[in-house]
Amino acid sequence: MSEQIRYGVVGTGMMGVEHIENVLALDDCTVTAVADPHPESLAWAREAVGTGAELATFATVEELVESGLCDALVIASPNFTHRDVLVPAIESGLHLLVEKPLATTLADCRELVDLVAERRTDAMQVIWMGLEYRYMPPLRRLMAEIEQGTVGDVKMVAIREHRFPFLVKVDNWNRFNENSGGTLVEKCCHFFDLMMQATRSRPVRVYASGAQDVNHLDEVYDGKTPDILDNAYVIVDFANASRGMLDLCMFAEASKNEREIVVVGDRGKLEALDTESVVRIGERTDDIVSGINAVTEERVIDTSVKHQGLHHGASYLEHVDFADAIRNGRAADVTLLDGLWAAAVGFAAQRSLDTGLPVLLDEMVELTGLDFAP
Repeated sequence: MSEQIRYGVVGTGMMGVEHIENVLALDDCTVTAVADPHPESLAWAREAVGTGAELATFATVEELVESGLCDALVIASPNFTHRDVLVPAIESGLHLLVEKPLATTLADCRELVDLVAERRTDAMQVIWMGLEYRYMPPLRRLMAEIEQGTVGDVKMVAIREHRFPFLVKVDNWNRFNENSGGTLVEKCCHFFDLMMQATRSRPVRVYASGAQDVNHLDEVYDGKTPDILDNAYVIVDFANASRGMLDLCMFAEASKNEREIVVVGDRGKLEALDTESVVRIGERTDDIVSGINAVTEERVIDTSVKHQGLHHGASYLEHVDFADAIRNGRAADVTLLDGLWAAAVGFAAQRSLDTGLPVLLDEMVELTGLDFAP
């Protein structure tokens, strides 16, 4: 690899362009090639890199890999393409950053994790799962406080996302469960990942209640009405007896904070309001009365962020660590196995919606024999 890291981006819709902009904000990194079957998406990529920059364009990941123009690939194609795109990408030996979710079925997720495990050699190929919510500055601070023992043993994690409906994507692929994996996989694997990071424990039981009540009901594509849910509650029980709750509403854009993450332990409570970049810390005292409403609050800003983008600088910070792993020959901080577990909770939640019953993760055959290391 040359001193400069050459990136290729597979899938240059909204998220692909977001990744291009983040890469171009990094030192000694460039985007040399992109692959997408849609001419309009390729035009967005050309605009993002600048009219004077050289950029090779291809229709498929295979063509891009064979070009020899890249050291690393970012996979940002639609969810339903991930399995077919990732197999040749993994086998290419190039470094990879893979957008969430890993795949649209748990069986495909397991196949990809097993493929990576089978290919491990002395040559270090960095394969990084794109769970960028870990990198939002207030959430990084929240996790650091947990690690320091500020709240003691974590007992409860509550995550609320009240936001806008799904945006329009190419051919409206994200309007259907079969293309996206379902809302609780496509959108919410981020949150299940955060729950596992906060509790440091394996999820064992999932129950969900939700529906499609407001969004996309009057839309029709190729004779089909969208079937993605737009609101849900999800309860997750963990092996260490902690529990998590997700409160999702996708017709609540009239909100001050899009996301609120709350972690409560036996010694205190943490809150992260990522839209405002605010963290609140409450610590219990021996005198319960004096401790009521005793909370400190501060804004958490990472001044190293050079591109704020769509995720408050999180994608930029993720790319900084990905590039560092490539340069220093170290393993990925966030692996495809992490992506599988995050998606697995989402698949269990979707299954619970279908059956009306709790789902035990130990009974999901695709998870048999898998390690868990949050």
